[in-house]
Amino acid sequence: MSEANVTKNALAASMKKLMRMRPFEKISVSDICNDCGINRKSFYYHFRDKYDLVNWIFYVGFIEELNLTSYDNGWQLMEDMCGYFYREKEFYRAALKIEGQNSFKDYLIDTVTPIAEFFMQDILPHNDDDNFFISFVTDALLTSIVRW
Repeated sequence: MSEANVTKNALAASMKKLMRMRPFEKISVSDICNDCGINRKSFYYHFRDKYDLVNWIFYVGFIEELNLTSYDNGWQLMEDMCGYFYREKEFYRAALKIEGQNSFKDYLIDTVTPIAEFFMQDILPHNDDDNFFISFVTDALLTSIVRW
């Protein structure tokens, strides 16, 4: 594993640990760096802010591992996504509570939308309503995960 990935993983592990102990808004970049013994400069070399770190955790933990060609349909993918969220529920319960401009919910929607579009391309009416249907499915997924 490259040194950059070791640093990013250490920061991610600290973020996960701290999010088990206190709300996201009470965690500072300094807290994360102090917990894993990495300086702030290194943090900002890899991430814009703590929101970016949370998003990266999801990206490398789930999205980067996806092989869309291994799925016959979107339901199998959603099942795997739900399984991932369940295995990591402690972290994602906290991440889904993040509010504001850079919330994890927004990142999740932005990330899942093209995947939903890919799996829905055969059933979409291919008219002006396509975006509505894609948004409906991604919003329903997010709402279901939050409620679950």
